Amino acid sequence: MFSRRVFLATASLSTAVLASATVLKANADSDTKLDYPIPKVAAPPPKREELIKKLHQASGETPDDVYDILVIGGGATGTGVAVDAASRGLKVALLERDDFSCGTSSRSTKLVHGGVRYLEKAVWNLDYSQYELVREALHERKVFLDIAPHLSFALPIMIPVYKWWQLPYFWIGVKAYDFLAGKQNLESSYLLTKSKALEAFPQLNPEKVKGAVVYYDGSHNDARMNVSLALSAIELGATVLNHVEVTGIDKDPSTGKIIGVTAKDLESSDSENNNTFKVKAKSVVNATGPFTDSIRKLDNFQTQSIVAPSSGVHIVLPGYYCPKKLGLLDAATSDGRVIFFLPWQGSTIAGTTDNPTNISPNPTPSEEDIQFILKEVRRYFEGNLDVRREDVLAAWSGIRPLVRDPHAKNTESLVRNHLITVSDSGLVTIAGGKWTTYRQMAQETVNKCIETFGLAPKRLTTATESLELVGSQGWTNLEYIHLIQMFNLAPNVAKHLSENYGTRAFTVVEFLEPSKLTSDNKDTVSLATATAGKTLIDPYPFLHAEIKYAMRYEYATTAIDFLARRTRLAFLDSRAAYEVLPTVIEEMSKELGWSNARKQKEHDTSVEYLKGMGLQLKD
Repeated sequence: MFSRRVFLATASLSTAVLASATVLKANADSDTKLDYPIPKVAAPPPKREELIKKLHQASGETPDDVYDILVIGGGATGTGVAVDAASRGLKVALLERDDFSCGTSSRSTKLVHGGVRYLEKAVWNLDYSQYELVREALHERKVFLDIAPHLSFALPIMIPVYKWWQLPYFWIGVKAYDFLAGKQNLESSYLLTKSKALEAFPQLNPEKVKGAVVYYDGSHNDARMNVSLALSAIELGATVLNHVEVTGIDKDPSTGKIIGVTAKDLESSDSENNNTFKVKAKSVVNATGPFTDSIRKLDNFQTQSIVAPSSGVHIVLPGYYCPKKLGLLDAATSDGRVIFFLPWQGSTIAGTTDNPTNISPNPTPSEEDIQFILKEVRRYFEGNLDVRREDVLAAWSGIRPLVRDPHAKNTESLVRNHLITVSDSGLVTIAGGKWTTYRQMAQETVNKCIETFGLAPKRLTTATESLELVGSQGWTNLEYIHLIQMFNLAPNVAKHLSENYGTRAFTVVEFLEPSKLTSDNKDTVSLATATAGKTLIDPYPFLHAEIKYAMRYEYATTAIDFLARRTRLAFLDSRAAYEVLPTVIEEMSKELGWSNARKQKEHDTSVEYLKGMGLQLKD
């Protein structure tokens, strides 16, 4: 392990001293000339207090004191809107009540896909609109993988075949998928014989499988992608804040048109003015996913609800239940629902369900849903593996915000993709859609704001198709090797840093730099440095040093911000997250100056969240 190999907290730490702890020092002290460019250590982003101050300055007293666009909601779509608008030179603010990606955007299946199942519907139903949705999504899939290559990658996905006649049927389907992607296709699909299918996915039951087809879609780290979007928007000049709640929609009393919002800073300790302030904006965008209707009712309490929430439950199993670089999709479940097995972050994701649900900030998967997924999983491994309830490391429920068009004659029918509406008072609502098409949705939303409110961007067209996100610039899949060579990192730690932070991994490593050597022993690294270099808990590669980085560079202000969305430990193993919770709270408390009462609140709130992620505690 990294903690034993690099930062041994003993008197013999001399063998683990990082003599080249910073990028520049590594280059300067070495006699060997490096043949690859060294990413510069990133400057910290604006402090939270500075961003809050900017919001307070948007008083509307002068034309410059008004935001062009104010976005409510810090999920995929909201941060996407902020990036698009800021890249066009518009003055943008984004306010998120909880944390970036705290809801649906962190609870996805982790796929970046065109919708191979929708293509089947398009063919069988002769539905050209479904065909167009798939074609557009395939384009967005390629853009997605290009602008954040460290967070996303092409993943081969197997469709097992149980009857001989299905082989040509599925093969034609995936070839049509390839053809529709055109030049933006990831890799060509292919057939597998029974023996090759079992060789590729040995966990499958050999008595049932006749063969398989394999096609390619994308996989990604959803919450990390969301955080990268927020940071990219800030780099482009946007004022982006988490833990700031919009409590009211402000209107001009003479016209009834929206002129801004009333907001409350949930992290402020200044209780004298109740932490509440007003922010003026020419346009306000509602991008709150499942909570779309709650914001629409702030605008007009009589408005018709448009969200039809559906629950999608996923479970996480150990990595040995799925090949490391091959997923599985099958629609032949006992009730016709699609099931996935996907390798993710060294573990296996299995799911999903699709049931009507109530809207909740922290939806919890039911035991019934977990058992349904386990039952389906056992069907695949029957005779080979016994999948036990105790193998479930984590489980989560994501709310899909399916939407109805309020202007459609048949209001019961759901919108297939996404919906953009503008209320009489001027509230712009963007709802529906999926992770893959977030960028297109954001582009259309910004276009609607420019058109409706006469905004004057410096650039009329979007640049987001080629705008690399934070951590992507100059990144290659060899970055982790550079980290190993320069900092003696364990391979799994280096790969984790590279694939979660991109080129920003070199900034994370700065938090491992030895502080001043003691006068008694010049070869001994300080205990604080030794701790920073340790992993939080085996067998996961997350470092103590990432806690401080998350606070200073990524606006993590709660323990769950870190455990669930800066790292993904809560999604990978809720018990492991629970065990490291005291360490995380203590480290954040030192940096943020928490009182004992705040630390207790963090603990209690975090435990409740982890229970919603499948944590089971004995009474």
